[in-house]
Amino acid sequence: MIAFAVIALLILASASLAMCLRNLVHSVLLLVANWAGIAVFYLWAGAEFVAFAQLLVYVGAVSMLSLFAVLLTRRSFHDLDIIPESVSRATWALLTAGAVAGVLIGTILGSPFGNVTEAAPAVSMRQLGEELAGTHVAGLLVVGIILTVALLGGVVIASKDKEDKS
Repeated sequence: MIAFAVIALLILASASLAMCLRNLVHSVLLLVANWAGIAVFYLWAGAEFVAFAQLLVYVGAVSMLSLFAVLLTRRSFHDLDIIPESVSRATWALLTAGAVAGVLIGTILGSPFGNVTEAAPAVSMRQLGEELAGTHVAGLLVVGIILTVALLGGVVIASKDKEDKS
């Protein structure tokens, strides 16, 4: 139980600090620590394959992509001024996030969880790998393509030069 508390504290602290810092490079590095903490949680829970995938995909690949995206799209401090439209967008975003969270929490609390005391069925690493690389490989590839397109779109949007007003 103490190990779980330490892992949860690591995950929550790194995520909270990543959200609070103004330096994007430091925030991305804290997200890497967060993803590593999640991998440690998977190891603690006995899901070695998922922990390996977490380390390989997020700590390895996504963290490098995020760092490159931040470093390639850095803007000046003058672009960081808060405009009134962004405050209204942030308000609507928080309201929408609250509504989605309410629906999710209501659905989770209303769903039957069954008998929680039963042990989960034992799944070997081989079975899990065959399932991911066999039946669900198309979905895995589609998710990879969507993430790549989203990252490239973010880089294109962020790298557009603003017109000079001189």
